[in-house]
Amino acid sequence: MNIILFGATGMVGRGVLRECLRDPDIALIQTVVRAPTGQQHPKLREVVHADLWNYAAIENTLSGFDACFFCLGVSSNGMTEAAYKHLSYDLTLAAAESLVRLNPQMTFIYVSGAGTDSSEQGRSMWARIKGQTENALLRLPFKAAYMFRPGAIEPLHGIKSKTKSYQLMYTLARPILPLLRAAFPKYILTTEIMGRAMIEVARHGASKQRLESSDIDALVHSTP
Repeated sequence: MNIILFGATGMVGRGVLRECLRDPDIALIQTVVRAPTGQQHPKLREVVHADLWNYAAIENTLSGFDACFFCLGVSSNGMTEAAYKHLSYDLTLAAAESLVRLNPQMTFIYVSGAGTDSSEQGRSMWARIKGQTENALLRLPFKAAYMFRPGAIEPLHGIKSKTKSYQLMYTLARPILPLLRAAFPKYILTTEIMGRAMIEVARHGASKQRLESSDIDALVHSTP
């Protein structure tokens, strides 16, 4: 498989990239990043592109992919609805609309979040916009599209969150996170599970388009 990954420098994206590089079925993993990361691997191709709302300049690098793992995202804390929509809905759809035109047989996997509002009518601003984004992606003519809705995610293998408040929370909770995962394995995921589940869905699909934490966990732990 050939995979294109957005958000490779974030916590979830780094975990997904690690699993893609380790998976023997993946021949190429291309990342689209705003600044060079310096990472090197025989299967990794890095495309540096600053304007994530316009892909005309790099369209020649965006075809020939079996799946897209879209892990870009920002916290809505302190943001207006218009600003958050620009960084969530507008940014995601700009990439998706380019990719579906160039790769109509692609599977598109979007990292959304637990509590996303599919009705687009709820009181929570971030949940409404995530719902709008999910609904718009599901209307695009991809071969298939899946919305991942994780809740708590434990970062593994030295991966850290770029959001300072989140990383502080992970640092403080580190001693008990493994215990919580053992007690609630379907509700507290890891960056490794996220990556392996995305690969599984790209390879075989899933029974539903919107996957909650328990569904994501089951994809990994029900697979031999």
